[in-house]
Amino acid sequence: MEEMRFLMQPLLEDRGTVAAQRQQFTQSGYLVIPGLVPPPLVERLTAEVDHWVDDGLRARSIACCTDPARQGPPPVMELELPAHGELLTHQPLLELTAELLGAPFVFHHLHSDRHSARLPGKPWHHDREPNTRGDLSLTMVHALHYLGGLDDTMDSLVVLPGSQREAAEKSVRARLDTAELPGEVIVGRLPAGSTVLINSALFHARRPRRPRRPAATGAGKPRYFVDASYCQTGAQWWPVKPYWRHMLTRARELGLDGGRWPELFAERHFTEYADLRSPGEDLRRLAA
Repeated sequence: MEEMRFLMQPLLEDRGTVAAQRQQFTQSGYLVIPGLVPPPLVERLTAEVDHWVDDGLRARSIACCTDPARQGPPPVMELELPAHGELLTHQPLLELTAELLGAPFVFHHLHSDRHSARLPGKPWHHDREPNTRGDLSLTMVHALHYLGGLDDTMDSLVVLPGSQREAAEKSVRARLDTAELPGEVIVGRLPAGSTVLINSALFHARRPRRPRRPAATGAGKPRYFVDASYCQTGAQWWPVKPYWRHMLTRARELGLDGGRWPELFAERHFTEYADLRSPGEDLRRLAA
């Protein structure tokens, strides 16, 4: 119990007011919201993630990103799955994002996966995309949703508080793999349905589990993970999926904004897609 207090206290302190949350998010670059996703939605999302992975929809989505000229848009996108669309526009999440950013924002992408216990770790990186003005004052955020929570049987999320203020390339720390860094904070235990909201420029890693007691030495549980990203308006952002227009169009057709968020799926906030990455890089690096 002492260890859990050590890990969690820096993450959850002073969450009582919006001002305190905004200050923590601005200074540290992240905010943990335990149990943000209600249990009924978690249950539906978990079933959809299994469907997304086991029925080959995720693999098809990746193929449509690595070979867009041949594949075109995927037959199904994450936001077209009912529970995923609901999570994308979950009102408590959008309202908190609006409060933290203090400005209108636009949806950037949605990504869903089930991480096997045998999956390699994810090296230190950040996920911020450029915008046409090169304006680092405009914030991009990632909402990292852990449907089954996190525990000793799963890989941990590790964040480097304050690193969002660096003007650094995404992979500048990749050579370090998932090594321990001074000042890091480990997010290793969370209840089901918890969300970690991070500034997309924050360096973070997925560190392979290191069993600390006999009960944690088994094969490990799958790590159900969904992330959704949003950007402050004010410049045109680089999209990461070649079919981004199709994605935003479908979101509007489905009425996902509920009439409350007029900028959320507006195409004018994006520049044209340019394949400047190695094949599949955008999807590989999203697996936080």
